[in-house]
Amino acid sequence: MTNSPLIINPDTDSDPVAVIFGVPFDSTHSYKPGCRFGPDSIRDAFNNIEIFQPEFGVDLETVNINDLGNTKHTVVATEMLQMVENITTELRKQNKQMIILGGEHLITLGSFSCFPKNTGYVVFDAHYDLRDQYADIKLSHAAYLRRLVEKRGSENIVHVGARAFVKEELAFLTDNKIKTVSDKEIRDGNGVKLLKDITSTFDSIYLSIDLDVLDPAFAPGVGNPEAVGISSRELYDLVTALQNKKIEAADIVELNPTYDNGATSSIAAKMISTIIAMNLSG
Repeated sequence: MTNSPLIINPDTDSDPVAVIFGVPFDSTHSYKPGCRFGPDSIRDAFNNIEIFQPEFGVDLETVNINDLGNTKHTVVATEMLQMVENITTELRKQNKQMIILGGEHLITLGSFSCFPKNTGYVVFDAHYDLRDQYADIKLSHAAYLRRLVEKRGSENIVHVGARAFVKEELAFLTDNKIKTVSDKEIRDGNGVKLLKDITSTFDSIYLSIDLDVLDPAFAPGVGNPEAVGISSRELYDLVTALQNKKIEAADIVELNPTYDNGATSSIAAKMISTIIAMNLSG
């Protein structure tokens, strides 16, 4: 792990309730580079927002949140994935909730692969990321979910909030019967119920939040902004719909501070505090 600004730990005496690490990787970016600076930007926001969570009866200011810093920076996708896989495998032995800060979405291919196949995978994303390859490479943030499906099957995957994709992805989605909650279903007010219904059979969940699921009005600082997305309130309501589930791990990806006005890192930090508080309230 490299030296980087860490989340200020409110309590170092008790047992950690969550372990955090960052992955400063954006070498397969396809639009706006800079997501490698995301982890430290999220930390800066987390250190400056209120993390008291009365909605869940939890005071995060009295718990131990262990931030391990960032992985070594590399531009080689296979090297990054191996590092993430090694770290995730080791941390899983501690049986603590894991929060991973991106970086681009390809990092999830390394982390989620370490969890049992019956773990539910809930991903919020404007894109399906189901291309066979992008810019002639298969290990791309635009193709990571296809690689995951090829590796583990699609049975426990739920995709939430897509609104920008190509015909090839739609065909793969249909062929593999991947469950979805669409952007339109969320806009129509049905997202929370649909997500609860689909995840009702999951005992534990890996949650992945690509911040471009949000409309750029709420999250301008992302690598691939897509107009006409969901609001930060809708994202919060959808994530908290999983309150009674065990969220074993979560990653928050595609934050690009170069284009941010503070709003994107703020919602990312809010998501982290919410996810940790939800796990503690269960």
